[in-house]
Amino acid sequence: MSHSPADLLITGCTVLVHDDQERIAFAPDAAIVVRDGRIESVGGAAEVAATGPAALEHIDARGQVALPGLVNCHTHAPMVALRGLAEDLPTEEWFNDVVWPVESNLTEKDVELGARLACAEMIRAGVTCFADHYFSMDTVAEVVAECGIRAHLGEAYFSSQGPQGREKSLEFALRHRGTADGRITTALAPHAPYTVTDADLAATARLALEHGLPVHLHAAENRDQTDTSLARHGLTPIEVLDRAGLLATDLLIAHGTGIIDRDLSVLERASGRTAVATAPRGYLKFAWPDTTPIRALRALGIPVGLATDGAASNNSLDVWESMALTSLIQKSTEGDARWLTSRQALHHATLQSARAVGLGDSIGSIAPGRRADIILVDLTGPHTRPVHDLAATLVHSARSADVRTTIVDGRVLMRDRELLTLDVPTVVRELEDRLPALVDRSHGRRIQEYDT
Repeated sequence: MSHSPADLLITGCTVLVHDDQERIAFAPDAAIVVRDGRIESVGGAAEVAATGPAALEHIDARGQVALPGLVNCHTHAPMVALRGLAEDLPTEEWFNDVVWPVESNLTEKDVELGARLACAEMIRAGVTCFADHYFSMDTVAEVVAECGIRAHLGEAYFSSQGPQGREKSLEFALRHRGTADGRITTALAPHAPYTVTDADLAATARLALEHGLPVHLHAAENRDQTDTSLARHGLTPIEVLDRAGLLATDLLIAHGTGIIDRDLSVLERASGRTAVATAPRGYLKFAWPDTTPIRALRALGIPVGLATDGAASNNSLDVWESMALTSLIQKSTEGDARWLTSRQALHHATLQSARAVGLGDSIGSIAPGRRADIILVDLTGPHTRPVHDLAATLVHSARSADVRTTIVDGRVLMRDRELLTLDVPTVVRELEDRLPALVDRSHGRRIQEYDT
């Protein structure tokens, strides 16, 4: 261990740790030593106090729990600008009558302000990494670099854009991979099998393998899409991806509530690393009959990460809420109060979410050698006392507003609820000035048609 001062020392907290079987445990009265953006050690606070090390920054975290930073595995961050704009509508009208007409107005400035607001919301809610699938992603990458969060970014494309959509997605992924001191990773980002042709999906699969890039897309989002795909092609959306070669890539599938039994054997024999992101609040809101089949996917060893989708459908970027809803909806859907437990929900929110975005070796747990993406959660409030079962308290009683401190790569981005890298009032003022032009739908254009 080095004798020079550590960058950061966190003492007095209870730490969520994973044992060698990946079961979750809690280490009380612990100290976390951070150096050069990584966790150097996790030990007893008394032992660290006795032996050093000195640190440039010290956080006394008594009464708090240290968790790995949460990961939002699928979102459209700049869509916070459309929060609450398209309400109480079925999916088809939501896309065709509101969202896709409004998105045809988007400028880079709108995307920038939306991304700033989104990053502020996520940092305040303990999200340290997000997987984003949107337009003008150069702008989002700049915001990520500046505000200090971690992100997995993909420039979305539809086949209606012609070959340049796919080329732009590749060019973005190659140019930004590993930027922002390694905090940005990238993916190819075709929108979905119903908006991207088989030829473009196959080309994407070839490019992914050739350049060592993962792929992030929407597929089998709901049962209607699966039924429509079967009627049109005789194949489910998952089988369409398989035929295109995408299951040989590292693939992140958003939603998957339309995954059916015949898809499971296809997913099981996938030669790439497949993962699914679940964003349960939107499924409830759109009145979809099914949710992500987490139990069946877990039985195949497929990680299921937690997500919010965009705030236009979810109304927030609160992964804390996704964690609680995932547990509750799985119990209801499976008719089994023993599934999904609070400990399982925490596993999905941490290690499984890290794996889903391809970062399972560097984030997702608090352990020596991992990147120091850490959040401190205050459990002293009346709504979190007393604590009989710490996992249940975290999942079902704590709220995102209980996150006091958010740290990414060893850098404190929020301390005692104060954001240190973003100026929210200025962002909100600028964004609100731009809203009338952004939400105007009188032009009758839309960037795409939803007809599944």
